Formats: sequence, C-alpha cells, structure tokens
Amino acid sequence: MTVPRDLVAIDVHTHPQTEEFLAAMGQRRAQMAMHFGQQRPVVSFAEQADQYRSRKMMAVIVNSDSETTSGIRGAPNDLLGKAQADHPDVFLAFAGIDPWKGAAAVAEIRRCHAEYGIVGVGELNPSRQRFLPNDRRFFPIWETCAELGLVVMFHGGFPGAGAGTPGGGGHRLENARPIPYVDDVAAEFPELRIISAHPAWPWHLENIAMVWHKSNVYLDLSGWGPKYLPPEVVRYADSVISDRVLFGTDWPVLTADRWLAEFDELGWKDTSRRKILRDNALRLFGLAGSEE
Repeated sequence: MTVPRDLVAIDVHTHPQTEEFLAAMGQRRAQMAMHFGQQRPVVSFAEQADQYRSRKMMAVIVNSDSETTSGIRGAPNDLLGKAQADHPDVFLAFAGIDPWKGAAAVAEIRRCHAEYGIVGVGELNPSRQRFLPNDRRFFPIWETCAELGLVVMFHGGFPGAGAGTPGGGGHRLENARPIPYVDDVAAEFPELRIISAHPAWPWHLENIAMVWHKSNVYLDLSGWGPKYLPPEVVRYADSVISDRVLFGTDWPVLTADRWLAEFDELGWKDTSRRKILRDNALRLFGLAGSEE
C-alpha cells in the first residue's frame, strides 16, 4: 500500500456500504437505522475511496461474520482485499471472521493474508457474535494473528446491534467489556497488537486503564461525536495514553468532516492531535511517514 506524502489522517474504523455488506447486516440494518435515526444508502468502494482521497486521508475497512449466531454469512473478505489492491493509497483491509468457526476462521485469516496482504482482523463484536475473547477456545485465532503480525480489532462497550429492541436482540453488553475479556488476551499475547474500538462506554475508565497498562493495546475514538466523549477519555487521550489513541469515525455512522470539526473544538495539544489523527496509526500498521 502507498502512503500519500501529504497524508492528513487515517480513519481506522469504517464499515463498507456496498450492496454485499448491507445485505450481510440482515435485519440489523433496519434495527440500527431506527435506533440511530439514520438510513444506510449503498456506497461503492470507489465512492468511499474518493471521499477519503479528496480529504487526504486513508481508511481502514472492516468486516464481520456472525453466521453461527445470526445465520447470515458475512460479506466475502475478497471484496475488501480487492478494494485495498484497487485503492492502495486509501484503504487498509481487515478480514472479518466468525470466531466460532475455529479452524476455518484461522484458515480464512491465513488465506486473506497470503492472497491480499490484509493488515488486520475485525471488527470482532463479542456482544453480537456472542463470545468472550478470553475463552481459550479462541486462542488459536489470536495466536495466528500474532504470528502473522496482524492487528485485531474488538468492539468495546455499548453495541448498536439489538439496541432499542426487547432483550436487545439477545446480545449481552457484558461480552463487550474491556476488563477482563480483552485485557486477558492482551496479557496472554503481548506480541499481539489490539485495537479496542470505541471509548467502550459505560466501561470507558476500564478501557483507559487497559490501554495505559498494556502497550500492545490501542483505543479508537470511533462511534462517538467527539463533543460527546466522556471528559476522562479526552483528558487521558491528550496526556498519558496519547501514543495509543486513534482517529476513527465508525463511518457511515459519523462522517470524517463532522468528527474532525468536533475534535478540533476540544483544544488538543498539537502533539496529541498529530499522533491521534495520523502518527499512531502509521506506527501501528508499520507504514512509512510517522517521523515526518
């Protein structure tokens, strides 16, 4: 992949909106649109790439497969791999896997890495996929990602899936708690680089503690308009954990324009702003340019 010389930022958390990815959401597409008051129109990879390219940004495109629990297979990872190949100046691809598929999930990770050079796995959503990351049955997945040098992204905190429905669609919030579930994985696999996606409200203090304690864990600020971020998240992100905080929108939930406008109203130190928007991600993904 090619890092643009004038790169402004890397959005580490975007969800493709092609027909295949929207179809893979199943009933969740309508449920989330109702809860958050926002419809999801079809957007091609080329259109998404143009949006980010025009803003001098790169974007991580994530995927998920919850076939075991939902009955709906995720969109093919090949679509992300090809999008990364077609737009190497914009996209960094993560493969989506169903952790319950065990050896098949491991094989899919290896295939995507060998064929497309994916840089990560996720977004894994413990609430929606109904698993606990620290369950040793899933350790072969984390071992494989560590071996291949892939970043793993776990959804943290309040899940959009099932929100506003009776019983929350059967999805348990507890599964998306950072401590002990992701923290245990970070401790067992110190060589594994992890993104704990979102501030992880209502466990944002646990998320901050985990990131501060374990240098292999990063926090992305996606899914929240920055003006709504808990004050503790802003304070720590601008100080002791500024080296491991990442810009993320959760696009299309939030646009980069809105996110950045609100972010700049919070009065960040110049060094923290540069790290969060660009340099931390460059270092995390081993890309050139972090010293510029």
